[in-house]
Amino acid sequence: MNTSFESQKTVPRLKLTLRPSAESIVRSGHPWIYSDSIRRQNREGTSGELAVIYDRKNQFLGMGFFDPASPLRVRILHVGKPVTLDESWWRTRLGETLERRRGVADEGTDGLRLINGESDGWPGLVVDRYDGVLVMKLYTPAWLPRLTMLRDLLAAATGPERIVLRLSRNLQAKAAESGFRDGQILHGPALEGVVTFLESGLRFEADVLRGQKTGFFLDQRENRRRVATLSRGAEVLNAFSFTGGFSLYAARGGAKSVTDLDISAHALEASGRNFALNAQDPGVAACEHLTIQADAFAWLENARDPRYDVVVVDPPSLAKRESEREGAIQAYGRLNANAIRLLRRGGVLVAASCSGHVSAEEFFGAVRTAARKTGRGFGELGTSFHAPDHHASFPEAHYLKCLCLKFD
Repeated sequence: MNTSFESQKTVPRLKLTLRPSAESIVRSGHPWIYSDSIRRQNREGTSGELAVIYDRKNQFLGMGFFDPASPLRVRILHVGKPVTLDESWWRTRLGETLERRRGVADEGTDGLRLINGESDGWPGLVVDRYDGVLVMKLYTPAWLPRLTMLRDLLAAATGPERIVLRLSRNLQAKAAESGFRDGQILHGPALEGVVTFLESGLRFEADVLRGQKTGFFLDQRENRRRVATLSRGAEVLNAFSFTGGFSLYAARGGAKSVTDLDISAHALEASGRNFALNAQDPGVAACEHLTIQADAFAWLENARDPRYDVVVVDPPSLAKRESEREGAIQAYGRLNANAIRLLRRGGVLVAASCSGHVSAEEFFGAVRTAARKTGRGFGELGTSFHAPDHHASFPEAHYLKCLCLKFD
């Protein structure tokens, strides 16, 4: 494999010298360098090229992908002694990354995250596996000239039937210049429609070509398992249900009925197909599956009947930027207060957040405050965070949190 773009240059290697405060941040393991942390650079850099980073004493500090168009100027790949980022180095890193997933998959689970971006040392890259299909999602243009290398390494290490390329929206025009498009098959035969995979013995669809993220939300696996243990004999409401992941687990766990609440008709139809895929399961077959197509925020605001034993509230991110954080905290409080109102005595609220700009303390505080204001007694059944294959190695990577409360 030719990786000469990493080792042979007709111009001097891009060299960056950092400000003292940034040096300690990089040494601590943080994977990002912002533009205002760079004290000096020897020349203008191009998008995706490899930058060599030095400290104030002109000692080698690390290497990373450079992006002149972004305030996040460098995504760190390596810190420590100088290395050559050749094929062997990348292969070793991939082996280490896959080793961290040992034990996540089992006979009943073949859907998992193989690469989790910066936390695994692959900045701006996510790779999910759905049975025999790998889906690569790119969030930085730095990977575009390296896609052939990446494809070949993944194919050799995991033996997939297909590898699908997904691109963040801001990358699609740039990728088109290099002949790549969102949903492109990089390896294996053509694909029409969805693929199916197993999670905890349940079968799900994943829309790997056009769906959100890589086609499914694998990060909630452990929380879905928790809901199954809470649902025997229960009437369950799954708000922001998407394709019914929590609902299927609740049904298999013995729920009397589950109601999917989502604004998207497409998502509700996909939930129905997921139920059909698991119709042979006794719990799923016995459970009444209902759907409500509505704006979940408005529906929960207006609903008054305390008819549910379990309510799952798992909205999309309510704070996509720091400026939205305070509003999101207030919204989480209102949203979960409305959900609590629908719980019978002994009912359980499962409240989740995927807003990275809202900390766990802030989110849990908003939900607990909402619970106290109802005047009902309640106890905590526990909190949870990232799944093992979605581990987070630095503060900004921590986004997922979930709190379970049981009410008198």
